[in-house]
Amino acid sequence: MVHTYSLNGYNIAVDGNSGSVHLLDDLTYEILQDEKELPVIDLVVDQLQNKYDQKEIIEAFDEIKRLKSTGFLFSSIEEIENASITENINTNLKALCLHVSHDCNLRCEYCFASEGDYNSGRELMKLEVAIQAVDYLVANSGGRKIIEIDFFGGEPLMNFDVVEAVVKYGRKIEKEKNKQFYFTITTNGTLLNKHRIEFINEHMDNVVISIDGRKEIHDVVRHDCNGKGSYERIVPLAQELIAGRNGKSYFVRGTFTAKNKDFSNDVMHLADLGFKEISVEPVVGSGGDLYFTDQDIPEILKEYENLSVKYMERLKSDDQLRFYHFNIDLEEGPCLFKRVTACGAGYEYNAVSPEGKLYPCHQFVGHDEFIIGDVYSGISNVNLCDTLKENTIFKKEKCRDCWAKLYCSGGCHANAFFTSGNIREPNEVSCMLQKKRVECALMINVWQSERSIKEL
Repeated sequence: MVHTYSLNGYNIAVDGNSGSVHLLDDLTYEILQDEKELPVIDLVVDQLQNKYDQKEIIEAFDEIKRLKSTGFLFSSIEEIENASITENINTNLKALCLHVSHDCNLRCEYCFASEGDYNSGRELMKLEVAIQAVDYLVANSGGRKIIEIDFFGGEPLMNFDVVEAVVKYGRKIEKEKNKQFYFTITTNGTLLNKHRIEFINEHMDNVVISIDGRKEIHDVVRHDCNGKGSYERIVPLAQELIAGRNGKSYFVRGTFTAKNKDFSNDVMHLADLGFKEISVEPVVGSGGDLYFTDQDIPEILKEYENLSVKYMERLKSDDQLRFYHFNIDLEEGPCLFKRVTACGAGYEYNAVSPEGKLYPCHQFVGHDEFIIGDVYSGISNVNLCDTLKENTIFKKEKCRDCWAKLYCSGGCHANAFFTSGNIREPNEVSCMLQKKRVECALMINVWQSERSIKEL
């Protein structure tokens, strides 16, 4: 199928089964608009001959036919389904998310982890469990050279001694095991101090810090047990940490809710604070004043368009701001296999609870039906792992017919399950927002390409 849309003065077509993107003139846009298959030339001429010269219509139509013949328009899903089947894909374990803390010093109201304890009681991971998890990752990573450990919570800085010990252990065994560890930590930032900042900047390959944006937005949701906001504590510490990254990766990650549907202002606020790698995500859930209703969706979609315009204005001034959801690499993006299989939860990626239980990913932790094993005995629920591995865009009816499937890879398994009860039923609201983000991102790509050409 071909999806067409017009945004910020650009007419764009996306071929859903090849992922190819086309910038269209007005005539070609009108020919392709809302067409699920190649239209009939006689009908096209009849519809447009009062507006365009017949010769121009035929020339445009012939170009569309040429693109169809080369597989860049109206391509079939069977083509990518066949191309993505291979026996040579590496599905050995690549990453572990270590839940070193099922406790948190904040009580964020939208927390998917039930304010840090995952409905399983407040607990810190013991060092022996963490070390066993590292050994489990090494033993099950096969021929992978680079393997990843994400320190997660709750708030992992509440168990920083274990974080430090795991990093030191990993670095110690790297040469012996012929591995290279890539360490990430996700933190609310409130417990940072000079020592922790220095350790993180020396040893963590990536850091994710949670800040929602403007003080009045952040503090109403991200507060401590006494209801006191955390903005004034977090921001200077985060700025200090980021200033010492020296080119190492980081993200400032926020969540927007029904209380800040003007979230483009929060993205720009974070940029004004000096943060250049930003991700602001929609809240997931329902039932309270933080969560979106169907009536909110048009406003949110429009706000993504507003953000894309503000984003381009920043880029014009050579501001190096990068908004995560607008970073689609059309030249060196994920391979086809990753585009159809998504995150690898359950086989490439696992999460480890404080007591050492294995789950497909961090969002399933605390839900006993998703326990797949433990770091001592390995995988016991092979069927669940296989089900997740097979849950590609080809298994999801809504994804098969969706133009954006090669850009979202079918969405999040956990989000689907917790909203529909079925990992093959993507969340409809998430899909709408994701498709709008993709539209904006592709438009920005077109704009950047056009700008680069003009500068030659």
